[in-house]
Amino acid sequence: QVQLVESGGGLVQPGGSLRLSCAASGSIHSLYVMGWYRQAPGKARESVANIFSSGNSNHADSVKGRFTISRDNAKNTVYLQMNSLKPEDTAVYYCMAVSTIGGAQYWGQGTQVTVSS
Repeated sequence: QVQLVESGGGLVQPGGSLRLSCAASGSIHSLYVMGWYRQAPGKARESVANIFSSGNSNHADSVKGRFTISRDNAKNTVYLQMNSLKPEDTAVYYCMAVSTIGGAQYWGQGTQVTVSS
């Protein structure tokens, strides 16, 4: 089992920045990818960024150049640095992890990000 706890969401003005954190606990040694997803009201959940155990990462086209995913292995934490935020970035952001054990997928509880003036 893996537990994921997000933090760092909030209200920010357009053009501002936020950093989301996702702390993992449990069978973290089995995780081979962790990522961030978001879901805006009335829309499907979408992938924002992923980072693999190899260190490779990818970002959705809509956030490239503005968001950066990173991780601190010593703290078992994945971050999402969000810069130049836009109103369309408003959503609940979820941390996700996939285990090598049966491909089990885990989700955090979500954290609200609101971009508004």
